[in-house]
Amino acid sequence: MRPIERLLAVVDGEVSARLDEGMRGRIDAGHALLLELIAAGAPIYGVTTGLGAAVDHAQGDAGFQQRIAAGRAVGVGRLASRREVRAIMAARLAGLALGRSGISLASALALGDFLDHGIHPEVPLLGSLGASDLAPLAHVTLALQGQGWVEYHGERLLAAEALQRAGLTPLVPRDKDGLALVSANSASIGLGALLVSETQRLLDRQRGVLALSCEGYRAGVAPFQAAHLRPAPGLVEESKALLALLEGGERQARRLQDPLSFRCSTVVLGAVRDALARARDIVVIELQSGADNPALVVESREVLVTANFDSTHLALAFEGLGLALSRLAVASAERMAKLLSPGSSELPHSLSPRPGSVGLAALQRTAAALVAEIVHLANPLPALSVPVADRVEDYAGQGLAVVEKTARLVQRVEWLVRIEAVVAAQAVDLREGITLGSEAAGIYRQVRRVVAFVEEDRAIDVTGEFWGR
Repeated sequence: MRPIERLLAVVDGEVSARLDEGMRGRIDAGHALLLELIAAGAPIYGVTTGLGAAVDHAQGDAGFQQRIAAGRAVGVGRLASRREVRAIMAARLAGLALGRSGISLASALALGDFLDHGIHPEVPLLGSLGASDLAPLAHVTLALQGQGWVEYHGERLLAAEALQRAGLTPLVPRDKDGLALVSANSASIGLGALLVSETQRLLDRQRGVLALSCEGYRAGVAPFQAAHLRPAPGLVEESKALLALLEGGERQARRLQDPLSFRCSTVVLGAVRDALARARDIVVIELQSGADNPALVVESREVLVTANFDSTHLALAFEGLGLALSRLAVASAERMAKLLSPGSSELPHSLSPRPGSVGLAALQRTAAALVAEIVHLANPLPALSVPVADRVEDYAGQGLAVVEKTARLVQRVEWLVRIEAVVAAQAVDLREGITLGSEAAGIYRQVRRVVAFVEEDRAIDVTGEFWGR
C-alpha cells in the first residue's frame, strides 16, 4: 500500500495502526543508540541540553521530557476534526517507525493505541510556524500523558478518564520521548495527505462537470482531439478522459471556436493535476523521512543535528496547488457565465424557462463571491515571519498555515464545482433534442438526484451532501 493510501486507511479505521516487527526493531535500535550515547556523555540537543534558546544550558532533570508538551501546548483557533486528528497522529507514527527519533518503543506504541482505541485529543491548529508543528503535537502528547480533553466514542472526556475506559495507562515520557513526540511537522503532513486525497476527488468531479458543461453549451471537441500536438503535463490525459465522458453523444459544435474557458479547460485541468502531483510527491517524501532533530543514525552510531523539520518544500508545493486551483475556478465561473448568457449559449436568459424569473442568475453571484475568496486564498503567504526563541528560530517555512489556507481554498472550489454542475444540468435540460455521451448522462443523473430542474424560483443548496459519498 502506498504511503498516503496507508495513512488514509489508518485514518478511516480500515487497518490497524499496529507497528510491524521491522518498525519495532528500528525504533528499539534507535532508542538503544540514544541510551548508549547518553551513557557516553555525548551532548544531545533536547536530551542533555535545553531546547531552543536554552540550548546552552545543561539538562539533567528526570522530569524534563514530561514537561516538554505542557510548555508547548499553546495552540489556539479551530479544533482539528476527528479525521484530521487521526491523520496527525498517523503521520507522526509513520515518522517514528523509521527509527530516527530515539523514542522508546512504549511511547510509540502509546500513539498507535490512541488510533486503534479511537481516542482523539482536542488539537487547536493555529500555533505552528512550520519548523516542527510543536503546538499541535504538544496537545496530542499531553493527552497521551493523561492531560487535557479528548473525544472518545462520541463523548468529550478528560484524557485520563478516556485512558481508563480504554484500559490504557498514561504515558510517562523519558529519555527523548517528549521531544520525539512534538518535534515533527506531522500536522502539516497529515493534513496535507488528507488535502491531496480530497483535491484528487475534486478534480475528478470537475472533469465530469466540465463534460456536462460542454454538453449543455454544445462545445466543440476539436481542441481536446488536438491535445497530442502539445503534450504539456496532464493535457493529453485530461483530454482523453474528457472525450471518453462525451463518447456516444453528439459531436456537432455550434461554433467554429468556443470561448477559452471551454477550449482551454483540459489545459487548465492538466496543469492543476501537475501541481497536485508535486504536492503528493512532497507529502510522500515527508511520510517516508525521519526528519527528527536531532536524528539518531544507527548505521554510523551517531546523533546529528538536522534541519529536516523545515517545511519550505511542503509550503511551496501547496502554494502552487492553490494558485493552480484559482485558475481552474476562474475558468469554471466563466463557463457558467457563458451558459447563463443567451447571447453566448442561445438558451433562455439565466437558464429560466419562465421569462422574467431570476432563474439561476443568483447562483452566479455566489460563484463570483467564491472566486473572489479563492483568488485571495491563492495569494502566497509572505516568507517573512517574526523571529522567535531569542531569534535562534529566525526563519520559518509556515507549512501548516499554507496547508490550512489551501484546504479552505479547496472547499470553496468544491462549492463552485457544484454550482457549475447545477448550471450545466439546467442547460442540458433546456437544450432540446440532444443526445448525451453515456458517461456524461450518468453525471447528469447524479446531479439531478440532488437538485431537480429549476422550473420556478426556489432556494438551491449546494453545501450539503451532493456527490453521494
